[in-house]
Amino acid sequence: MKKLVVLSLFVSILGMFTPSYAGTHGTNGNVSGRSVGAAALSLLIWPGIGQAVNNNGYEKNVTHAVLGLTGIFRIWSCYDALVDRKGGVWKNRI
Repeated sequence: MKKLVVLSLFVSILGMFTPSYAGTHGTNGNVSGRSVGAAALSLLIWPGIGQAVNNNGYEKNVTHAVLGLTGIFRIWSCYDALVDRKGGVWKNRI
């Protein structure tokens, strides 16, 4: 069990940097204490919460919350909250 937790944590940390190569159309804000906290909330609790902490629009909050049902989307939402990305899409899908 301990190996499984460590492995999942390791994969999560490695996957956190993957979306930075995706070529998003949004604009990044600044990494701040608030955005680090929002990223932690997105990864650990639920993606929509992290977006709400960053004062993003209702549509983005709901989109992140619904897509948070998939496990992998938590990683993207964590990155999105960390850089405080405003608006935009990822390859016209998110």
